[in-house]
Amino acid sequence: MIKRSEEMKITLRESMRGGDGTVRITDILNQDEYQGKARLLGVITLEPGTSIGEHIHENEEEVFYIIEGTATYNDNGKTEILHAGDSCVCLGGQRHSVANREKDTVLRLFAAILTY
Repeated sequence: MIKRSEEMKITLRESMRGGDGTVRITDILNQDEYQGKARLLGVITLEPGTSIGEHIHENEEEVFYIIEGTATYNDNGKTEILHAGDSCVCLGGQRHSVANREKDTVLRLFAAILTY
């Protein structure tokens, strides 16, 4: 199966998980297009000043891979700075958030929410 970029669904989420601004989510594949146990395979775009608020993952884990920009990442209460090429995982029962605190740079990351 091939899916072209113009076929990918884009969702805008205002104040996602209590965060700031509008988050853009591009679904690389929809759940009915693969057989694995994932709730999301997508690219998340955060404009400067935009964030996804702190939340806990239950019975799932989320993996981020930074494609472009700099992320301020809350890893269970510890703040870390992630750059293009870095990755992180939030395991089930853990909490995290992510923000673009840069003034002029877009943050783009690949996200996979894997269920079990």
